[in-house]
Amino acid sequence: MNRLILKYGATMTILILGIFAWVIYRRITTEGWGSITLMVAEALAIWVIGTFVLIYFWPRITVSGFKRIIVRRGLGGGPIPVNTLYAVPERASESALAGSVNATGTDELLYFGGWLDVSAGPQVLHVPEMRQRYYSVQFTDAASGSNFAYVGKRTTGTATGDFLLCAAKWPGGTPPGMTRIDLPHNSALLIGRVFAANDEDRNTAYELAKQIRLTPANRP
Repeated sequence: MNRLILKYGATMTILILGIFAWVIYRRITTEGWGSITLMVAEALAIWVIGTFVLIYFWPRITVSGFKRIIVRRGLGGGPIPVNTLYAVPERASESALAGSVNATGTDELLYFGGWLDVSAGPQVLHVPEMRQRYYSVQFTDAASGSNFAYVGKRTTGTATGDFLLCAAKWPGGTPPGMTRIDLPHNSALLIGRVFAANDEDRNTAYELAKQIRLTPANRP
């Protein structure tokens, strides 16, 4: 979706301005110059309202687009069920050529992702021992589009760990040894990254990425 805006944004802007110019021309030819003030006021009102609507709804539209892609198409290996993480084995550029939506990124990282929904109950994010390897799991709020939490080397370290992911008002306690992360609106986009030093290291990084997983909190 963002790619379409970047690719066709200038064309769409010119088209919209052209439509405005045509409307103004028609109003002048039919009603004379006295209608110019009213048209300018209408244009400004539409501009202000449109800007507000875009700012308010665009993050939701963007994140919802990612959800549809992940759940329906996946990241190169088919649809990804909700509350499941999928690790992409290839570098970003290679997976893009293979038809994956994971088309941007750096060659030094392997990516994984999924859609998290805790409306039916908490989930547990498990991270294996990463041995000082850089990794991160980014949590993006479905409603605001903001990144509200990170799990990874820079924030939680690289030791094995379990994180309780739950709704903000979930009344249950946090089991011993777990760290609780509250979701502002019950669902989130999860995007993960694992460092791979070179081609020889990529298999190791991929195996670690596959061990970062989600499971229901009530599962033994």
